[in-house]
Amino acid sequence: MEIQLKEGERLDELQRNGYRIIQNEKKFCFGMDAVLLSGFAQVKPGETVLDLGTGTGIIPILLEAKTEGEHFTGLEISPASVDMARRSVALNGLEDKIEIVHGDIREAGSLFKPASFDVITSNPPYMTGQHGLVNPDLDKAAARHELLCTLEDVVKAAAKLVRTGGRFYMVHRPFRLAEIIRTLSEYHLEPKRLRMVYPYVDREPNMVLIESVRGGRPRVTVEKPLIVYEKPGVYTQEILDVYGY
Repeated sequence: MEIQLKEGERLDELQRNGYRIIQNEKKFCFGMDAVLLSGFAQVKPGETVLDLGTGTGIIPILLEAKTEGEHFTGLEISPASVDMARRSVALNGLEDKIEIVHGDIREAGSLFKPASFDVITSNPPYMTGQHGLVNPDLDKAAARHELLCTLEDVVKAAAKLVRTGGRFYMVHRPFRLAEIIRTLSEYHLEPKRLRMVYPYVDREPNMVLIESVRGGRPRVTVEKPLIVYEKPGVYTQEILDVYGY
């Protein structure tokens, strides 16, 4: 199916099932964090998935390609991103498997039935208003800074919408790990798996991948580090595998 691209848009190959995605670099393009989250999240056959703050729909599209989940939903507040995501879904012929919903994470509890998803994912804004410069473009700024939702908003929505025993997967920054774990526990999402992502083997981690279970028992497994680069410009084999190269 051919889709008409709008000004500033481009088509990117996803290296999975021949899928492509529409992006606009003047707005916000997905990064490695979203791809790594799609590799970390576990979706079992027949399960339903909700991605909070889906942007241009990268995580639902990749999870549909990588797993045997039954249905995937993406929730996004930006009209421009919703439009691109919906056209990408149509471009890949996935209208029966993926739905993109326009809405606010803070109102997610009224958009979907409580405990109606087996799995929830999110690549939320990492920075509070006190962290770094805020981009003048609202879409770019909201993707990086907590302007339209906070960490607690995301966790609260996930806790309400995932079933008991269901799983919530998130990628975030290690410097907020204590706050993340505290917030997850407050909403009865028990951390079960944690993996740090390092740009190089001798550097500090710059991302953390977390799996939590609604109503789970206290016990967390810290997985081996995920190293991104062997040397400048050269991905490790594990990163190549995640990308599908």
